[in-house]
Amino acid sequence: MPELPEVEVTRRTLLKFIEKKVIKNIKINNPNLRFKIPPNFKKNVTNQKVIKVLRRSKYILIYLKNDYVMIAHLGMSGKFLIKNNYSKDFLKTSYYSNEFSTKHNHLEFLFSNDLKVIYNDPRRFGFFLLDKISKLHFNKFLSKLGPEPLSKDLKKDYLIFKTKATQRTIKTLLMDQRFISGIGNIYANEILFLAKIKPNKISAKLSLIDVGRLHSSIGKVLKRALKLGGSSIKDFKSSVGEKGRFQNEFKVYDREDLKCLRAGCSGLILRVVSQGRASFFCNECQN
Repeated sequence: MPELPEVEVTRRTLLKFIEKKVIKNIKINNPNLRFKIPPNFKKNVTNQKVIKVLRRSKYILIYLKNDYVMIAHLGMSGKFLIKNNYSKDFLKTSYYSNEFSTKHNHLEFLFSNDLKVIYNDPRRFGFFLLDKISKLHFNKFLSKLGPEPLSKDLKKDYLIFKTKATQRTIKTLLMDQRFISGIGNIYANEILFLAKIKPNKISAKLSLIDVGRLHSSIGKVLKRALKLGGSSIKDFKSSVGEKGRFQNEFKVYDREDLKCLRAGCSGLILRVVSQGRASFFCNECQN
């Protein structure tokens, strides 16, 4: 599932191409995604100008001139493909190729600049919803989200308070979107490695030093991942076809039985599965 860096890369790419453009038409090839496309979707989106494109957690928010917001979630395999039918040069850099089956092109947005944005989702766990800007604060998907990990809202005092208040493991807590927004399995593993904390450590047992390292590691890992365009584990690319490169710098994720990459450490990377999720960690330098 795309996590914060991949969703943010997608948002930035969409913003570059569709901000201030008008959605001239929408073709709904398959309304049956995770949730069925709302009946009023096409009516309230067609002929509307895109004012801005934001991200909240793993959601992409496309603000329209009529005060509606399209809320898009990529689910497990969703992606936006960008195509321009009238420019051969553009096609060389657009994220549209035969490697993506057209039978999974569920929505097609035609913009005023002859740009087509296609939503492709083989597993159909993604979804699109509409809400009014004035009601976003009460939206059931957005209202209970925790602070953004790269914002000033994520303070060390907040982490101290929240970790001391629960007996859950720290990895479980990191992946709870009510605690912090946008972190999933891959980045939780990498963050905890950098912070020298075992994934199964009980949150309430973290020391102040642990929490300090955790706070710092969250920012460092996510900023580095963003700089490298996210992680391309399977088929993730930006909406213009660029693969992420952060997977080339994984320290623990998917490195089972390999030597630890931390300088001076002779440990091995172990893999344990809990509640269907794999955790990777060093058996020596993470405590």
